Amino acid sequence: MTNKIIVDHLFLNYSDGTESLKDINLNIPAHAITVLFGPAGGGKSSLLRVINRLNELADVVFLSGKVWLDGENILDPTIDINHLRRRVGMVFARPVVLPMSIRANLIYGLEIAGEKRQSVLEEAVERSLNQAALWEEVKDRLDVPAVALSGGQQQRLCLARSLALQPEVILLDEPTSGLDPISTGKVEISLQELKKLYTIVLVPHSIQQAARVSDYAAFFLQGELVEHAPGKELFTKPHDKRTEDYIEGRFG
Repeated sequence: MTNKIIVDHLFLNYSDGTESLKDINLNIPAHAITVLFGPAGGGKSSLLRVINRLNELADVVFLSGKVWLDGENILDPTIDINHLRRRVGMVFARPVVLPMSIRANLIYGLEIAGEKRQSVLEEAVERSLNQAALWEEVKDRLDVPAVALSGGQQQRLCLARSLALQPEVILLDEPTSGLDPISTGKVEISLQELKKLYTIVLVPHSIQQAARVSDYAAFFLQGELVEHAPGKELFTKPHDKRTEDYIEGRFG
């Protein structure tokens, strides 16, 4: 097992006094789905934002530790953040499509990066839509406004937009929280295929989803990483009583 990301003694405090992350140590394997689960406010989304360096847009007053991506500390202040965010894509719970066509949404990032070859752009459109299980639904209307899509389709479009850049890592923060069961199922099936190409870190919208999709799982509680293990092991034989209580619905 090769680790794509290694979180090393990570601490994070916000200006309001909340300590969001407390000495987090976590290995995230390549080409697998690692699920971060636990009650709200546990630090899961904060960790995703640190990996994508979005934490710098929040009121962070203290950050220490290292996050290694293929042996490079991405928290080093000299790192090229734009290059990092091309390597590490992120999809949020609420879909935010650009006010342009479906096609333009997908090639926007590539064009910003300087790609002008039409053949490359068209290939990226079809590839990313297929990977996000959306191609068959929209292939005949790529030039209609993206806002015309349903909520579930917009969320998959946001996933496809991230995939168009062919990142190495995909961070997903409750990407199916607002979707119907059919759309949720399509996204989950897509993730099983996508992990062959990418490393995926997912904050699920339910404990059931966490158990369904995880290769590895990490339980967060009030900023602490309580337990981390292969998904099948963690959801059937957790070692910590707090993990067991949460999985069995004794608190949430």
